[in-house]
Amino acid sequence: MATTADIPRLEMLQVADMVAREKGIEREEVLEAMEQAIQKSGRAKYGLEHDIRAEIDRKTGEIKLLRYMQVADPIENENTQVPLVEAQRRNPEAQVGDFLTDELPPIDFGRVAAQTAKQVITQRMRESERKRQYEEFKDRIGEIVSGVVKRVDYGNITIDLQRAEGVIRRDETIPRESLRVNDRVRAYIFDVREEPRGPQIFLSRSHPQFMAKLFMQEVPEIYDNIIEIKAVARDPGSRAKIAVLSHDSSIDPIGACVGMRGSRVQAVVQELQGEKVDIIPWSSDTANFIVNALAPAEVSKVLMDEEKNKTEVVVPDDQLSLAIGRRGQNVKLASQLTGWEIDIMTETEESERRQKETRERTELFKEALDVDDVIAHLLVAEGYGSVEDVSDTPVEDLATVEGFDEEIATELQRRAREFIEKRDAELATRLEALGISEEVRNAEGLTLAMIVALGDKGVKSLDDLADLASDELREIVGESTMDNDTANAIIMKAREHWFADEAAPAAEAAKA
Repeated sequence: MATTADIPRLEMLQVADMVAREKGIEREEVLEAMEQAIQKSGRAKYGLEHDIRAEIDRKTGEIKLLRYMQVADPIENENTQVPLVEAQRRNPEAQVGDFLTDELPPIDFGRVAAQTAKQVITQRMRESERKRQYEEFKDRIGEIVSGVVKRVDYGNITIDLQRAEGVIRRDETIPRESLRVNDRVRAYIFDVREEPRGPQIFLSRSHPQFMAKLFMQEVPEIYDNIIEIKAVARDPGSRAKIAVLSHDSSIDPIGACVGMRGSRVQAVVQELQGEKVDIIPWSSDTANFIVNALAPAEVSKVLMDEEKNKTEVVVPDDQLSLAIGRRGQNVKLASQLTGWEIDIMTETEESERRQKETRERTELFKEALDVDDVIAHLLVAEGYGSVEDVSDTPVEDLATVEGFDEEIATELQRRAREFIEKRDAELATRLEALGISEEVRNAEGLTLAMIVALGDKGVKSLDDLADLASDELREIVGESTMDNDTANAIIMKAREHWFADEAAPAAEAAKA
């Protein structure tokens, strides 16, 4: 039976050096694992209640097994503590809190003890390797790495990165791409996390930044920051858009990314399994950027609503299908690229809508202000959309409308205010008669006229309002007076009490 004393001293250090080289970890970590294994065997022999520690001399390889006793007064544990009086007999300078050590005889490494030591060393090596992997890859998020497919499990692909393993989950692969074991593949590191089973390196081939990094590898001007990638949008495996800006006026960003006879962009397309890539110039002018993003479709007009971050784009009738793209792909990618919600309409649709709005507003002004077609048309042409606009506009501004003077402006404003007062009084009377609940009356986003219109249709309580769909609400109050987002917001607000009612019993049950 071998003992710790029988093991050649230098051989212990040689084994530590060999394991460190094989596992790619520090020699000190291996020696600490060995000490822990010897210490565990020592406690198994002399008693787990004792504080027994092992030490390996880093130069000679000599192994010592020591029992540590802490100087204490009073004594709480006789196995690990020694009285101050006794300690000072052994060492006159001993003080409370110091440690005294007794060297123990070498232990026999039986089969069980040797197996335990092996398990401890293996576990420590595994922990050290996991720590090294995490430290190595946690700062590499955003890089492209290359590896070999190790296994494929239900669409999730494990990649051997030599010093670690990464995983491409099924939703991070390129659709219809078939990767097999031993295929070499490149992927983008988008997350590295420490988990109980070890560090997890999450890779992606569908991430927008994967394409951006591929362009950085293929286009030296991007790597040198002469050309900047401002935005990327992808429909993985099908189509992508990338917006670029040149910081050097003498360099064409589109040409640089395309390369000689398309060599650079084709290298990226090939890596992305034939994904079509549109390279467009970025512009600080949002309207121009939106026009560029919708290429190859032509755009006639861009109408922007900055408050709602929405834009209506008008295209020639024959460009509608091109602007929308197959399954709405072109407009969806343009929206992702610009960060704006984009609605596409044809010139004919826009013209018909404008004519309809003009007719409706003209009739409104003729009836409300008791004026003829000419004056009503002039107000509409100047951008006045409601009687409230006329009422709230300063007289001097209203007088600047072509054909108006201060006298006409004053009279128009007087008539507008009289109409509003009379209308609101009638609406208030009808409101009382309809019996609409206080909650609906106070609903944010609804005007007095809208509330009366809802009451006429039988929508009188908060539950009635919450039961509506957004298109039903807009139809009742007038589609021109409310957009879809506002309608959805009003309905969701009305539904809040439903969720509160559902949550109350659950909260009471949890409390009980």
